[in-house]
Amino acid sequence: MDVRETEIRKPEAVAVDSAPPARKRKSVVREYAEAIFIAILLALVIRTLIIQAFTIPSGSMMDTLLVGDYILVNKFMYGPELPLTDHRLPGLRQPHRGDIIVFKYPQDEKRDFIKRIIGTPGDTVQVRGDQVLVNGKALVEPYVRKVEGALADRQTTYCGYAYGCEATMVPADSYFVMGDNRNNSQDSRYWGFVRKDKIKGKAFLIYWSWDSDRHWLRWWRLARYIP
Repeated sequence: MDVRETEIRKPEAVAVDSAPPARKRKSVVREYAEAIFIAILLALVIRTLIIQAFTIPSGSMMDTLLVGDYILVNKFMYGPELPLTDHRLPGLRQPHRGDIIVFKYPQDEKRDFIKRIIGTPGDTVQVRGDQVLVNGKALVEPYVRKVEGALADRQTTYCGYAYGCEATMVPADSYFVMGDNRNNSQDSRYWGFVRKDKIKGKAFLIYWSWDSDRHWLRWWRLARYIP
């Protein structure tokens, strides 16, 4: 009986006394390289699918957005485009009238434009001077920079736009967009509609604002939410 017990316990004693082989520690260079790679990968995923930063180079959206504003755009809202494909992931909702969107400029898709959605698919849009009619009703637009004086009188009696002088229906999966600074904005009145699959996302935050003319920070605009 004693011998058998010894024979049974012997493997256990060997297993307890044997130390596991030492693991080779990663070099400091490798650890840093892996951390940097993961950080870059996460940044690319976030930029491609979730949030992207843009700057405002012109005054077409004044006074809502100023030249030198740095904004964040929610790319997940409408469904981000998958890289190297023509497919998009499901979005949280459809674009709405009043949304400020970043999109590929229809006449040069290498350029990004930012405007406000005025008409959604199926809407009829008509521009009369500084007044916009959507489905026959005047659109209330407190954000628009008003045109005053002789230019405003001229625009009321004359319309030279390619789109919107007459009631114009917005096609399916397309949007009629305009800048808030109507007198200084190249938008749907001139080049037509924005297709949904060309929309990159919805602007939602000003995170930095620099006045290059006066060389100062517009601190009161920092972290300002864009509805």
